Amino acid sequence: MSGNRVEELESRVEELEASLSGLTDELMETKARLAELEDESSDEYIEAGVGAVTDDGTEESSANEEANPDEDDSTDDSSADDIIVA
Repeated sequence: MSGNRVEELESRVEELEASLSGLTDELMETKARLAELEDESSDEYIEAGVGAVTDDGTEESSANEEANPDEDDSTDDSSADDIIVA
């Protein structure tokens, strides 16, 4: 009777190991796809003119902001700085 129980447990362990292996593969694929999507979205932000964020989490300011720190962007009438989001 105990031999049958051992075989059942070994079978169950094999099933669980196979499930774990499959889930690990899915997790790795999901992480890779997420990294691709994050790269794509960060490229879109840069193209839209959003400042880049450094490794320490602070945002880098643009050259225009550094050159004219006192200039108020809301009063600028030039349309060159307007960002159109489609």
